[in-house]
Amino acid sequence: MTPTVASVDNLSGALNDLVDRVPGAEFAVVLSPDGLLLGVSRDVGDELAERLSSLVAGLEAFGLAAARVCLGGGLRQVVVQMSRAFLFTATTRNGAILTVLVGGDAEVGDMAYEVALFVGRADRHLPVHLEAAPTVRSGDVDVHR
Repeated sequence: MTPTVASVDNLSGALNDLVDRVPGAEFAVVLSPDGLLLGVSRDVGDELAERLSSLVAGLEAFGLAAARVCLGGGLRQVVVQMSRAFLFTATTRNGAILTVLVGGDAEVGDMAYEVALFVGRADRHLPVHLEAAPTVRSGDVDVHR
């Protein structure tokens, strides 16, 4: 089967659709496993995207550590509840990280469901196939060629 061809425009459109489907959703972004920005919904500026990149990397590390320590199985979502908002992060099968912010009055169950759906269909939206970086062996030189 030939993989679906996706573009950054497709990803931005999919993120906008996700935000539009859930009342109270404010924005959505997708990051690579190493924190590089892959796509954003409308109204996400460069400064916010940069800050989210760092924030989400920390949340992802925290969630993975909690899953290991608590023997809870693989990490699916991290949800941060604040007084006026919720931040959802979820990792796709190939390692991309979806992050969505919703207002505190939003239906949290609907957002959790939409995040899970997006993650399940992520291969349709991601402009690249992400894989873990190869391990550099001792003696390898000029690995950037």
